[in-house]
Amino acid sequence: MKILIVGGGGREHAIAWKLAQSPKVEKLYCAPGNAGIAEVAECVNIGVMEFDKLVEFAKEHEIDMTVVAPDDPLAAGAVDAFEAAGLRAFGPRANAAILEGSKAFSKDLMKKYNIPTAAYETFSDPEEAISYLETAKMPIVLKADGLALGKGVLICRNLEEAKEGVKTLMLDKQFGSAGDEIVIEEFMTGREVSVLSFVDGKTIKIMTSAQDHKRAKDGDQGLNTGGMGTFSPSPFYTAEVDTFCKEKIYQPTVDAMRAEGREFKGIIFFGLMLTEDGPKVLEYNARFGDPETQVVLPRMKNDLVDLFDACIDGTLDQIDLEFEDNAAVCVVLASDGYPEHYEKGFPITGLERFQSADGYYVFHAGSKFDSEGRVVTNGGRVLGVTATGATLKEARANAYQATEWVQFDNKYMRHDIGKAIDEA
Repeated sequence: MKILIVGGGGREHAIAWKLAQSPKVEKLYCAPGNAGIAEVAECVNIGVMEFDKLVEFAKEHEIDMTVVAPDDPLAAGAVDAFEAAGLRAFGPRANAAILEGSKAFSKDLMKKYNIPTAAYETFSDPEEAISYLETAKMPIVLKADGLALGKGVLICRNLEEAKEGVKTLMLDKQFGSAGDEIVIEEFMTGREVSVLSFVDGKTIKIMTSAQDHKRAKDGDQGLNTGGMGTFSPSPFYTAEVDTFCKEKIYQPTVDAMRAEGREFKGIIFFGLMLTEDGPKVLEYNARFGDPETQVVLPRMKNDLVDLFDACIDGTLDQIDLEFEDNAAVCVVLASDGYPEHYEKGFPITGLERFQSADGYYVFHAGSKFDSEGRVVTNGGRVLGVTATGATLKEARANAYQATEWVQFDNKYMRHDIGKAIDEA
């Protein structure tokens, strides 16, 4: 079959790499792709929001399935556009992708269906938000309602920071219209865990757990980023936590979306906080997480095509989802200065080392070919270096060893990815 992947980051590279292993796939395309994805797929110069062009391409090239990976096109109705043209697409329709597209929607859904989450209030008037904050308990969390590349969440330690946060989101519009409405919620403490799942509208199958590092610098000292590294499985995601979440969070979320007339087919990413009062939902994503996908897919035994088909067809209950009994760690190599100001266009060397190294992977997030055909940096997060091992500590040692194989000017990374492994 022929498959088109929409997207061009590390998550899409991991998906393309996994699909390329399937005997059912004869040809892969990726729009727009990147220099790493080009090794396994033909890259097509179409943007992720150019739905008409994407649909036209899929028709012309007789694409059997399109995988829409990023949040923006999903929320804007990319899957709806393909389905309207009679084409098969993997991912939630716009009315289901709202689970991620609107924080206010997802919080209201959890309240209505008794899914454990932090207490919250929603505001569209900055003055009302500020007067609420004057009586609220600190620290407190402010979230832009809309999509903000994973960066629209502010943790405020005191009233002064909280008021400044309202200004940033609602008045200065740092995240554009995403801040027209904000959610103010209680600050939860505990371990964070990410859990990805396949959903076919009725059935949900849970993938292995992972844990992400969002901040830019060692010791979580830097600004929030799209993710500086991750590990899988999380040692804190116990059998007891799993049982609780399946009963109180995972299936109830799928059932709630159906009850609301928003049948969800695709990937639900559960961001969980393991609090003293039990697991609670921090956030939902309506797609594979980045960089969680880069540690979860290398551990998966199944053919990804079978899972995508089952989600679309509503036959997920017939699939036995299996993972290797091992561990994986991903360290992101970024451009120094990310997530603020950084230079790009530097040649990357050493990538060939990964081709013959079993259990080592390099997933491209921000790379491209320059006019001389060299692979150069083209973003804040450049590469995700992933390695597996029998244990988390072994996988971590392997991943950090592999980060030394690759060089580019202004290469920057955190040196404490997986620090929680030592605390388990």
